[in-house]
Amino acid sequence: MRLLTLLISMALGGAAQAQTPAAPRPAAAAAPAAPATTGGDTIRVLLTPDRETTLASPIPGRIRSLNTSLGSGFGAGQVLIALECDEPNARLRIAKAELASAVEQLDAKQRMQALQQAGDVEINLAQSAAEKARAQVALQQAQVAQCSIVAPWAGRTAKVHVRSHMSVTAGQPLVDLVKSGPLKLRLNAPSRWLGHLKTGLAFEVAIEETGKRYPAKVSAVNSRVDSVSQTVELEATLSGNFPELLPGMSGTAVFPAR
Repeated sequence: MRLLTLLISMALGGAAQAQTPAAPRPAAAAAPAAPATTGGDTIRVLLTPDRETTLASPIPGRIRSLNTSLGSGFGAGQVLIALECDEPNARLRIAKAELASAVEQLDAKQRMQALQQAGDVEINLAQSAAEKARAQVALQQAQVAQCSIVAPWAGRTAKVHVRSHMSVTAGQPLVDLVKSGPLKLRLNAPSRWLGHLKTGLAFEVAIEETGKRYPAKVSAVNSRVDSVSQTVELEATLSGNFPELLPGMSGTAVFPAR
């Protein structure tokens, strides 16, 4: 009897525990709300100079003077690099001496022709010799001019590839230059925007390096869509002069909401 009573008590206790509700689990934390957008469409943008180029050595030689450095400014026509030019200068002096001799011979032949002591053939040969000498002088002057590497426009030096007194070969890069003035903006917009993209469309560009926004407008729209990325290339210009901006900076272009 005692054993039967104990088994009944245990069975009643298990049933009571099964009817007891489980303790509620703690509620999950709410996800932070997404930041609100400012309206309009945004795409990445890159600042590029209006013009940039790499100057190479037109002739082999040795650098006599290097008149520019990284980041330095220069004016249009300023000599940035001067090569040693002793040999071209010597050839130029020889060509000038030969020209003087040819001109003197031509004058003598013309005086002789006036005295009927020289014929037309001699005059023609003397004239040809003088023209050839003039061409040689022009050629040597062009060679001498190539000893001076001048700036094609006003700007700043972006990179210097050589050092003073260094020997260079023809075609070797010397310096990278960027032109002064307003910068261009390059960006790739989705091709589905072509319906409202047009020259003169105003927008703002937020530059990461300065943390500021600047006004800009579209200056050119590419006539072809990239079939892989389905984007169209745009060029834009800043509406104003901002000295703190440099080529290579990047940011976000914010277009007005459509």
